[in-house]
Amino acid sequence: MTSQDIIKLYEKYQEKYGVSAYKHISQVLKDAKEIHRRDFFRHPTPKKDHEQSWKGFKGSALEKLIQHILKEEVVRLGLKIVRGKKFERTLPKNLSVELQNVKRNLSIDFGKFGFHIPDVDLVIYSPENSQVVAVLSSKSTLRERIAQSGYWNIKIKNYKLTNHIKVFFVTPDEDGNFSKKEENNKSRVIVETDLDGAYIMTEQKVKESDRVKTFDKFIGDLKKLLK
Repeated sequence: MTSQDIIKLYEKYQEKYGVSAYKHISQVLKDAKEIHRRDFFRHPTPKKDHEQSWKGFKGSALEKLIQHILKEEVVRLGLKIVRGKKFERTLPKNLSVELQNVKRNLSIDFGKFGFHIPDVDLVIYSPENSQVVAVLSSKSTLRERIAQSGYWNIKIKNYKLTNHIKVFFVTPDEDGNFSKKEENNKSRVIVETDLDGAYIMTEQKVKESDRVKTFDKFIGDLKKLLK
């Protein structure tokens, strides 16, 4: 299974649900898991651990789906969206000049320990000046990842060259932190106090606030950042 296979699965949901297809991301991932399982057991790893193999693939698939969904609207705003892994896995000399500048504008100074890129999944930036507008982290369930995002937001906001960057979280919320659980659960508290916001991709009714919103509101909020 490839990223294009995942996108094709999503596009089938788009045909049925239109702009509300994002609410069915969890089901898209469930469908993908079955296909991934069949592919895996045709060519299993030595330990034959499908769950472990799927876990890594699922995270990457979610990133690519979010990028796919947002890309067209982001480009209409005169911006670009790129995966954070590109900066981690690609040698600087192999990045375009534009992306080298983006990497520099996203890097945080850790003093004697050098400059480091925050752990983020997607980066939205202006191609005109390579300035980063926002970064997104994504996870189907939040757990420790939401705290990690809170940490990086603090580091970003405390460094003068990056403190304008907004830090957001995007999730299908499969644990129900923003719909089923009490409003003072740990994940929600971290979003409300230590992030710039979270955008939720679910069929469940989301308990919205100024910082917790359904995913369809993301582009509108991004437009406001550009004013």
